[in-house]
Amino acid sequence: MGYKVKVSLSNKHLHLKAEDVEKLFGIGHELTVSKPLVQPRQYACEEKVDIVGPKGALKGVRVLGPARPETQVELAVTDARAIGIKAPVRESAKLAGTPGCRLVGPCGEVELDHGVIVALRHVHLSESQAKEAGVADKDVVSLKVEGERGLIFNNVLVRAGDGHEKEVHLDTDEGNAAGCSAETIGEIIK
Repeated sequence: MGYKVKVSLSNKHLHLKAEDVEKLFGIGHELTVSKPLVQPRQYACEEKVDIVGPKGALKGVRVLGPARPETQVELAVTDARAIGIKAPVRESAKLAGTPGCRLVGPCGEVELDHGVIVALRHVHLSESQAKEAGVADKDVVSLKVEGERGLIFNNVLVRAGDGHEKEVHLDTDEGNAAGCSAETIGEIIK
């Protein structure tokens, strides 16, 4: 029997660098915590922006905090197609060669020349949880999801270490395909 882990669906969102927070929300603005996330020191913000591509816009997309070294927009394939962006599947922070977009906030706009991705599906584990599961940081595993629309997801990146807590992140396209809900538990297959 494989290692069990909660499955969470990651809706479209973005991470902003501090400079872009000020451009979008005003000089001196700091992100406002709406609710903490499972991952330590991470949170959903009150702040939202519009993401604009060549074919349209996604309105009111939530910012996640805290601020990061580089602005990153994470969309599902369906979201990216809807606004005319061909976003590659990438590991978080691996942004070289990715397309950009325009971000519109209440106080200004930011034109990104790169930074839009479809996040590579991944599982977060603390060091002790990774040891229990028999995996290490950067391993690639599969994830079995049971149910009426059950699936096995291949190419699931392990992100293990300090600052991680047991949780799988699938985007909304992936989660909907497997019929995932807030109660879904997956099984890691090595």
